[in-house]
Amino acid sequence: MKHKTALVLSALAAAAMAFSAQAADKITLNVGYGNNPGEPFDLGCQKWKELVAERSKGTIELELYPSQQLGSKDEVMDQMVAGEPVATLTDGAFYYDRGVHDMGIVFGPFLFNTWEEAFKLNDSKWFKDQSKKVEDVAHMKIISANWKYGARHTLTTKPIKTLEDFKGLKLRVPTNQIQIKGFEVLGAAPTGMALGEVYTALQQGTIDGVENPIPVLYNGKFHEVAKYLLLDGHVYNVTNIVVGTEFFNKLTPEQQKILIDTCNEAGEYQNKIVDGIEKDLLAKFKEEGVTITDPSPEFKKQLIEASKKFYSDKDLSSKWSPNLYDTVKAAMK
Repeated sequence: MKHKTALVLSALAAAAMAFSAQAADKITLNVGYGNNPGEPFDLGCQKWKELVAERSKGTIELELYPSQQLGSKDEVMDQMVAGEPVATLTDGAFYYDRGVHDMGIVFGPFLFNTWEEAFKLNDSKWFKDQSKKVEDVAHMKIISANWKYGARHTLTTKPIKTLEDFKGLKLRVPTNQIQIKGFEVLGAAPTGMALGEVYTALQQGTIDGVENPIPVLYNGKFHEVAKYLLLDGHVYNVTNIVVGTEFFNKLTPEQQKILIDTCNEAGEYQNKIVDGIEKDLLAKFKEEGVTITDPSPEFKKQLIEASKKFYSDKDLSSKWSPNLYDTVKAAMK
């Protein structure tokens, strides 16, 4: 009996050890972002979570943290650089601030005329070379660059009908130098601020407006305190999903492939949502008292002309490769 009991205990101990090993092998990746639940990006992340669980047979799990629950974008990127298992969405403007200066140009105002140009650039050799620099210099791995975040527009507390109306406008932009410069050339007074602080800042008059894609503006409920939407489309924003290189390099090749393939697939899923939702949201904006303005041809021409100063700005161009603007324009053709 004692022998049998010992065998049972031994088997239980072995099972416990096997279970512990399996638990230790399970990878949890925390995905933090400022978007609110129900926005296209959040829905895309939910799809990504499902796909990862299915393809990895439960050995990789995504935990989603919308509404800046893990902190601001900069804070989440700091966490991943420190080796934490976190992911977020980011763009060339943030890479500029982290030492990959040429990537900042992809967030230049009115750089793209169409979505086709934006996606072509992301498929180019230039972008692939820059992505390697993001790994080597910024210590972040781009696992997907096909998420259509949306064309970025401007929502304000007062109407914007001419270039002159931008003068002195206190406009919230993300916390990076590129987007600050992008609105300074228009005469605005941009302020870097976390997205979670915007509603209160608009309500209190600390800022006069905010720029972002339509779904982000609507779901943030910013139109409750800012009633003028200018459809300027100053940036065609294809966003990147990133993790830290330290985390990524610890994964097996199979795990890396699962993470990349599912993220790209979820990006395609999310893009269809973005394409289908904007018309409905514009109608809702109107129903809820927002005045929507398409810039006149003359006004659009003024915006594009004023934006040219961004590409010759000495603070930026002194850190860029020679003829970067021409290089990027050629890469998107």
